[in-house]
Amino acid sequence: MNNVSSSRFDDTGNRQVTSARWQAERLNLPNRLWGSNGVAFGPDGRLYVAQFLAGQISAVDPATGDVDVIVPMDSPVQSPDDLAFGADGSMYIADLVPGRVWRRSPRGEYTLVSDDVTNPNGITCVGDRLFVNEMKPDGRLMELFPDGRDPVVLTEGLALGNAMQLGPDGHLYYPHMMSGPNPLLTGQVWRIPPDGGAPEVVADDVHQPVAVRFDQGGVLHVLSRGPEGIVTRIDLHGSGSRALVTSGVVGLDNAAFDAENRMFVSSYASGGVTEMHPDGRTRELVPRGFDGPYGVTIDLGGTVYAADHYRVASPALSHEGEPHRTGSAGGEPGGVTTEALLHFSHGITTDGELLHLTSQFGQVQTYDPAQKTTRTRATGLNRPLGITVGPDGSLVVAEAGAGRVVAVDASDAVTVLAEGFEQPVDVAFDAEGRCYVSDERRGAVLRIEEDGKPTVVAEGLGAPQGLVVLGDELFTVETGQRRLRAISLTTGESRIDAEDLPVGPPPGVVPRAEPALFAGGMPGLARRFAGLAVAPDDTLLLSANGEGTVLRLTSPEGPR
Repeated sequence: MNNVSSSRFDDTGNRQVTSARWQAERLNLPNRLWGSNGVAFGPDGRLYVAQFLAGQISAVDPATGDVDVIVPMDSPVQSPDDLAFGADGSMYIADLVPGRVWRRSPRGEYTLVSDDVTNPNGITCVGDRLFVNEMKPDGRLMELFPDGRDPVVLTEGLALGNAMQLGPDGHLYYPHMMSGPNPLLTGQVWRIPPDGGAPEVVADDVHQPVAVRFDQGGVLHVLSRGPEGIVTRIDLHGSGSRALVTSGVVGLDNAAFDAENRMFVSSYASGGVTEMHPDGRTRELVPRGFDGPYGVTIDLGGTVYAADHYRVASPALSHEGEPHRTGSAGGEPGGVTTEALLHFSHGITTDGELLHLTSQFGQVQTYDPAQKTTRTRATGLNRPLGITVGPDGSLVVAEAGAGRVVAVDASDAVTVLAEGFEQPVDVAFDAEGRCYVSDERRGAVLRIEEDGKPTVVAEGLGAPQGLVVLGDELFTVETGQRRLRAISLTTGESRIDAEDLPVGPPPGVVPRAEPALFAGGMPGLARRFAGLAVAPDDTLLLSANGEGTVLRLTSPEGPR
């Protein structure tokens, strides 16, 4: 595998996939930030980045782009989504999924400020005062007290609160992200006095607001969560003018202004940190890329697609080794192009010109890249993950939370093919139409027999996830040991084909707790998934979610 600079998986940049049977090639550059959400400048002048998907917080040097982990994955913090600094240099952290707010002292000591907030997200400090809001329907905006006093609720009825800030008029400004069952976009920015009072709308018809930030001159900047990377600038306390700038940064999340009034933005969809100029031009400080990826697939034309939690995206190199260009919005330096913002995309497979997707939050969908349309095929499943197309054209899905494998037919009817698994995560068919299942918790690969009963093909494996059939062999990614295992479908014998795969958390790091899949009636944090796919030329594609790449594994012996 070609050598690159340090990544989130390996600070040295020297770790290589070891294999005598396969040559590994990255189809895109590693992404050093495992997602980027709330950002704030710290007392040391560095930009601190809350990484929700990683469960950590990193500091970025604005001069060099160097990234240092400050709050590691094994800290008490599980899913940081936003952060702010108090007057004494303490860092306050909104830990969204478990519903906690933390204080990290300048000495690195953690204190729980509150566990009485549901889905805490937007957080800001006003001197020694601390404010937080809730990202849920009918959310609250509250003042919290690190000394243990009871929280004070300033207002309720937030339509998914998020990043907020004190304005030059002394009011707290915050967005209403969305409301209603669909959900519906509100397009509103609100404000409220920090000592309480009646909240009021200060801006309407704003494009998909996700965060509000004031620059050093007091101009309000409202970031959009959409694919265009829109920022709306409103001079509320001056001329009242409004200007809209399109940056091309897909899925903006948050922003921070330095002392020179330079604007740095984060992206929940693709990570990284980008400097955004007033005219919309951008400069990447930390290149964007994959937050995951999760599942991976390839169509007959050689276009690789990865399910990347918040979107479907393609790495820079196609099957033929040429840059991938779909003509869709979201072309990004760092070697990844956004095909569509399809939130909570985890499993993925191609079917002619269509893409079929699963979300661990219960959905199966079909996406048409040509028409840019999405059709819901199933809802209410219990953590569906791996997906493939069966011999009869039905969608076959590993329903990990229910311990079963289901099929979704052309009329969207769901039937159970087999059950009794512990945690099935991927499915694959051989040339004879037999279905195989990787069971992560059991540590086994099983075959579904004609009577619907599963039979063990291989066991004693280390958390197998991605699963494919190539010729008369079955391949699976053992995420526990970070290796690729090959299993003969004729003899049952197996071998280790590759080791030291960049999947999972960085080596030696064990996250302290696994955040819940759902939180406060909203999606929480989905489990990671290292997908596998077979290309038309018999190469293998791997979701290298430890570093944020797709790897192509090529046999020196050529196609099988």
